[in-house]
Amino acid sequence: MAKPLPESEFILNADGSLYHLNLLPGQVAETVIAVGDPERVGKISRHFDSLEVQVQKREFVTHTGTYKGKRLSVISTGMGTDNVEIFMTELDALFNVDFRTRLPKETATRLTIVRLGTSGSMLPTLPEDSILASSYGLGLDTLMTFYTLPQHPEERIVAQHTKERLDLPFLPYCVKGSEELLARFGDLPQGITVTCPGFYGPQGRHIRLAPGIPDILSKLSSIRVEAGVFSNFEMETAGYYAMGRLLGHDMLSLNAIVGNRITKRFSKNPKALIESLISLALEKI
Repeated sequence: MAKPLPESEFILNADGSLYHLNLLPGQVAETVIAVGDPERVGKISRHFDSLEVQVQKREFVTHTGTYKGKRLSVISTGMGTDNVEIFMTELDALFNVDFRTRLPKETATRLTIVRLGTSGSMLPTLPEDSILASSYGLGLDTLMTFYTLPQHPEERIVAQHTKERLDLPFLPYCVKGSEELLARFGDLPQGITVTCPGFYGPQGRHIRLAPGIPDILSKLSSIRVEAGVFSNFEMETAGYYAMGRLLGHDMLSLNAIVGNRITKRFSKNPKALIESLISLALEKI
């Protein structure tokens, strides 16, 4: 017989809301748009027909409302897969844990979660101002060291090739995005998105500190796998895909390509690019 989750593990605030997200069951829709930047939440929810929930705690900002008759939530997470792990765990708990009994529900709710974020291209054929759907997320962080992640053979091949090519002391993880959501955005270019545990050194940038893998771009671009090509850098996608698989949710990451690391070019109007991404996502979600 299952035991209730202890107060020290499943932490609720004085009002009964979740510790980090500060949300109660019923305040979030089953379709969620996730963003890193808290300011981007309002840029999306201003398109809503109505707004019923506005909650903020730390970097986690939540707006829930309706868009063309469909209930949607937009939630910001901040940067990095550590925040993604908190977000995905607590978001899942809002639907799949009974707050009164502190027990997991017998029937789980499957959520649809679409990440909208900015990213840097590592392909000369993927210029700035493009929008890309992540077919796979490759995690160069160690988050999945602390979970047991089931992976398909092609995912393990991508991870192993990356470990060997970069001479990493740990095995990365690789997870495919939702087949159904990838098909829904099938007119977009797709690629393997590389999720890094930082913006500068882990992505090969040299400001004052020299990166430990200075040629990471060329090394990744030289890897050949059937799953596709390594297309872009960012800091969350693989964490979303891995947590989505573990928790049983449909997950897709859509990337606004603001810069190209090969051509050294950066978008002249990133705000317009992000607005295009928002409009595209709202119409197809």
